[in-house]
Amino acid sequence: MKAVVFDIGNVLVKWDPHLAWLEEMGSREAVAEFLARINFPERNLRADGGEMFADLAAELENAEDRQRLSVYVERYARTVPQKIEGSWRLLYRLKEKGTPVHAITNWSAETWPVGVGAHPELGEVFGVTVVSGQEKLLKPQPEIFHLLCKRAGLSPENCIFIDDGPHNVEGARAVGMDGIHFTAPHALERALSERGCL
Repeated sequence: MKAVVFDIGNVLVKWDPHLAWLEEMGSREAVAEFLARINFPERNLRADGGEMFADLAAELENAEDRQRLSVYVERYARTVPQKIEGSWRLLYRLKEKGTPVHAITNWSAETWPVGVGAHPELGEVFGVTVVSGQEKLLKPQPEIFHLLCKRAGLSPENCIFIDDGPHNVEGARAVGMDGIHFTAPHALERALSERGCL
């Protein structure tokens, strides 16, 4: 039997960083401009790799931008407002069939506890959870996939990896895992059924 390894953000839980500042700034457009100005995707990825948001904020020259980014962690729960219910139904169907279920997530070590606080099942449902910010490794680096396999006692060939990022799916395939690019729960259900998992 193959194990199924889930990404979490935008596969099991919706993540929208705009929501951290939407109330304060009044519109998605204003927040989007701020996120672009500070190159939030790049800074967020650095946080996922183990850096602290306070240090990332301190790099910003503009005092207002610096202050805004500095409160991201305390507002993080706003950015993960709801579960993707269809994906969770599939996860529980896998578990009911006795399929081992694990997770690899690019997630900051600072915000991961906040995410688990907002969605406690994240701390309970997986056999092994590898959080990039805690390990200072990022998908799609091969080391993070090998770390999951080592901790779960699996070979890559016995893993099916699910992620909304095609580059991460390719990273998993490069180490020998089967990979499914997540787009929607119904498509994931079809892909898992084709593999005889459901």
